[in-house]
Amino acid sequence: MKILVAGGAGFIGSNITDAYIESGHAVTVVDNLSSGREENLNAKAKFVRADITDAGKIKEIFAADKFDIVSLHAAQIDVRKSVADPAFDAGINIIGSLNVLENAKNHGVGKVIFASSGGTIYGECGKTPPDENSEARPLSPYGITKYSLEFYLKFYAAIYGMKYTILRYANVYGPRQDPNGEAGVVAIFSDKMLKGAELTIYGDGEQTRDYVFVGDLVKANVNALKSGDNEIINIGTSKATSVNELFRLMASVSGYTKQPVYKAARPGELLRSVLGIQKASKLFGWKPETEISKGLEKTVSFFKRKAQ
Repeated sequence: MKILVAGGAGFIGSNITDAYIESGHAVTVVDNLSSGREENLNAKAKFVRADITDAGKIKEIFAADKFDIVSLHAAQIDVRKSVADPAFDAGINIIGSLNVLENAKNHGVGKVIFASSGGTIYGECGKTPPDENSEARPLSPYGITKYSLEFYLKFYAAIYGMKYTILRYANVYGPRQDPNGEAGVVAIFSDKMLKGAELTIYGDGEQTRDYVFVGDLVKANVNALKSGDNEIINIGTSKATSVNELFRLMASVSGYTKQPVYKAARPGELLRSVLGIQKASKLFGWKPETEISKGLEKTVSFFKRKAQ
């Protein structure tokens, strides 16, 4: 198949691109390199540097190749930036994404795989991990834009017959995550621990997240090429790990001996975020295979190699 990966030079998108190419597909990557990195690009992928908000350029890309599938991972991913500037966030995550979807519709794309956000759409999670039928309660403009795009995809499916698979990701971590961004505590911890730098935990550290290894998430994206049509699917582990526990695991892996510095909790930060993943197993036999200790070992090893 011919696949367009929007955001394919980024952390998640580049790992997915590698897997698509390894599976024998022809991949074109579109990325403006604002957060993506050229070093992440697969040499076998066709690369076009472009912003998804550039109507003329995106139209040109779709006209040049007849894509079977679009993987839409290009986005403004900083939750705090979305809070500070909701219009900027919407300009990329809604207007830019619609630019891609309109061109996909106009050029006969059969299906869109969309990276949504289970980590923000469900809001504060209770003891029972929310499934795909749980109430959506996004508390940030970022989560609101992701949720909005899900409805746009349903519109394109109903009116134009363009299929979709929506994957709601938990907190993704692994090789190639950017330690300089606002998202990605595992990457930030890895970078600081390997440098022996002071490390900050906001709040008491007992807030929990569902950390899913990028290699497992990639397999869900490969499965979505041929299954999961017109479905919303959570991709996580259903296991809650506190920031304190994450710190202890990573300190052990990296040899970090300092104690963290605790500062006041950030306003609006979720105390618990964890996803129910039964649907992924039933629909296309997907389940997370990487235990967090093993995933952290792989991630820290990546950052060690990169620093050499």
